[in-house]
Amino acid sequence: MTRNRKAQSPTPTEPLDSPPSARPDVRALDARALRGLAHPLRMRLLAALRQDGPATASRLAERLGESSGATSYHLRQLAAHGFVEDAPEHGKGRERWWRAAHDGTRFDETLVDEGDEATRAAADVFLRQIAATHAQEVDTWLATSHTWPAQWRTGSDFSDFTLRLTAAQTDELVHRLHDVINSYRDLPAEEGTETVRLHTHALPRRSAEAAGGAGHRGTGHDHDHSASHDAGHGRGGRGRGA
Repeated sequence: MTRNRKAQSPTPTEPLDSPPSARPDVRALDARALRGLAHPLRMRLLAALRQDGPATASRLAERLGESSGATSYHLRQLAAHGFVEDAPEHGKGRERWWRAAHDGTRFDETLVDEGDEATRAAADVFLRQIAATHAQEVDTWLATSHTWPAQWRTGSDFSDFTLRLTAAQTDELVHRLHDVINSYRDLPAEEGTETVRLHTHALPRRSAEAAGGAGHRGTGHDHDHSASHDAGHGRGGRGRGA
């Protein structure tokens, strides 16, 4: 899932020269769509369809540890709001197959700034579920990384950085990161290819130093924990991905 401060604001940097096919089909959320999506199980269902492809309600129920009645109901709700659609080419019996209608969703901060109480509450559920999903994916990697080949443990990453930036510079940095990530979409298939989840978080922090008005422009990183150190990783789509 991608998140914009303003839905119509131009990107402050020129995008990388990636082909149009590398740009994901992302749906911008309005207030109604947000309220329709902001439910933990609906978000998990949508993520499963986006990441693993078409499935039936019963298959999703088994995968997510839910009842087929619950998954069927929430899939219909997702369909009513345009997030999923029928995948009839996969159906060979009576059970209905579903697929995601888009590659990702885009959350606009004005939904919080200008929305009513119900919309702000939905935004809180939506964003907290994304944070919970990211945390669960990290936890799953930590619990299972020993089962992956060494080259995947080396190729994974656990890093965080502290920079001194303005809001505009942070927005520019995030757009640049998204452009780099999107440039890796639709690469030619190679042996050993796996689904890789990337999370991007850019969060301002009020420190005692900043509150006192002092500080320096020096930048650096606090931690750079890659899997090679065995320290042990999105949604839309937020570029996916949610």
